[in-house]
Amino acid sequence: MAECGSMQWMDDRGYCDCGVCECDEGWFGEACQFQEECNLPSKKSRELCRNPQGVVCSNAGTCHCGSCMCHDPDGRGLVTGTYCECDDHECLDEDTGEVCGGHGQCYCGNCYCAAGWHGDKCGFQCDISPWESKQRCTSPDGKICSNRGTCVCGECTCHDVDPSGDWGDIHGDTCECDERSCHATYDRYSDDFCSGHGYCSCGRCICEEGWFGKICQFPRNCEMTDVQSKEQCETGDGVLCSGKGSCHCAQCICSPKDWWVSGEFCECDDRECDKHDGVVCTGNGVCNCGVCYCWDGWTGNACEIWLGTEY
Repeated sequence: MAECGSMQWMDDRGYCDCGVCECDEGWFGEACQFQEECNLPSKKSRELCRNPQGVVCSNAGTCHCGSCMCHDPDGRGLVTGTYCECDDHECLDEDTGEVCGGHGQCYCGNCYCAAGWHGDKCGFQCDISPWESKQRCTSPDGKICSNRGTCVCGECTCHDVDPSGDWGDIHGDTCECDERSCHATYDRYSDDFCSGHGYCSCGRCICEEGWFGKICQFPRNCEMTDVQSKEQCETGDGVLCSGKGSCHCAQCICSPKDWWVSGEFCECDDRECDKHDGVVCTGNGVCNCGVCYCWDGWTGNACEIWLGTEY
């Protein structure tokens, strides 16, 4: 049984005896939060029980008089929240059955580990300080694992996309290498790096002689006239390379200063991706032509929703 939720509930709906609520007549629940008789219409009650996604009690409980009664088949009270949106079963250690391995606290399905313990289930003990661990995981640009991995005890586990060859697409001591940058249009099943005119080295194309560009897509010699070339670089509104680049041999070269601009006609602006708390794709995915592509375990327009899938 849970402790009484508040003094008001103890005064108005029951009293607390050694951390257990003894409810007044007409009330029930661990914190005396449910009325036995309900005056709300069924439709209104269900509306009050819908989570932000419109699901009644997150499909993890039943609705009673506008309040969610979360399922508790094992009697451990691990499903909680106003809409039963928190499932703390995700914090259980598979081997011991303990919450967060006995080395942390679970809040809405996520473990917050005690000092010296790490990992999704607080199963790893570290012999270095959190400060030193953070220092070892800091990439040259000052980001923890380049915002493309998880730091555990001073080592980065990169959020790999799909392995191709000896390395995955994201690798390096601090996940600083992203081979996806060497694709014209990223396809996790393609190994066509650098337009076939170079090789990829830590996310940077090294072009063969006679080719240049971010992905070696431009020939140095062009057989077209300037007029013919520019005609191929104009978008539907007659603007050359969307006004964000220059034209070379019928292909747009997006301004290197505007690294967030890409696309055949420089029409893609990665700043236009959805944000959460001011961060593009919430830092849990990559922005490609205005659309967030989320890492495994994340979803939502801005990759802001954690599904609980482990990497």
